[in-house]
Amino acid sequence: MLKNVLLFAHFLVMSLLPARTQSVLPGGLPSAKFHLYILAGQSNMAGRGVPEMVDKTPHPRVWMLNKANQWVPATEPMHFDKPDRVGVGPGLAFGKLMAEQADTSVFIGLIPTAVGGSAIDAWQPGGYHDETKTHPYDEAVKRVQLAQKSGTLHGILWHQGESDSSPKLVTGYRQKLTGLIARFRREFEAPNLAVVVGTLGDFYAAKTPSASQINDILRSLPNHDRRIACIEATGLTDKGDSTHFDTASARELGRRYAAAMQHLNQKKR
Repeated sequence: MLKNVLLFAHFLVMSLLPARTQSVLPGGLPSAKFHLYILAGQSNMAGRGVPEMVDKTPHPRVWMLNKANQWVPATEPMHFDKPDRVGVGPGLAFGKLMAEQADTSVFIGLIPTAVGGSAIDAWQPGGYHDETKTHPYDEAVKRVQLAQKSGTLHGILWHQGESDSSPKLVTGYRQKLTGLIARFRREFEAPNLAVVVGTLGDFYAAKTPSASQINDILRSLPNHDRRIACIEATGLTDKGDSTHFDTASARELGRRYAAAMQHLNQKKR
């Protein structure tokens, strides 16, 4: 009787600990059953929404590669680009929906690589982001290649462009983004890798005219590459700063990413 009580107490204590400190991926999980997705871009991919209970609740088959390059159950905040600002982004909602759409033997592995404030020039070999003292592209490549030892890469989520929303920078954005996508595919030896991009929020475009040009570029990409999809941020709301999606909108953005990624996966079949 006492043994049972102690076992129950142990289980109760463990269940109250953060999931990421107590769980490991199932032993012998085949790489083909561990579907990897890259979360790339700037702050709206990293997430700036205020976490709520649902954002702290992990899904048993959705995992993330943390800052220490360890696989842990995914909860928000997932990113670590700016520790004093990170919050809810689209990644976890995306991962949960992808897990529910897959067969129950599939695990989802999310690879956070977004860096708040990073312009697309930082997303090239040797590119440097002074504010965070990081090399976004180089560091993303290292993390993804490490993740590929455990799973199979299935797609990229890209949300970026605010830092390039100026008359001077927008003119070169299309070429730089298509070049980045091609470079990612070469680096990861995945020539048909699915990519979903997201438009910038209406609230941002309202105050920054060049953002509408960025959005037009993003919308045009699927016309030239059948393995790219573009989702709309239309109707989503900001957190009061006219720049970052609020918590509910970040989750909705993740669901839109998941629907588009699922559609690309179905087209491939």
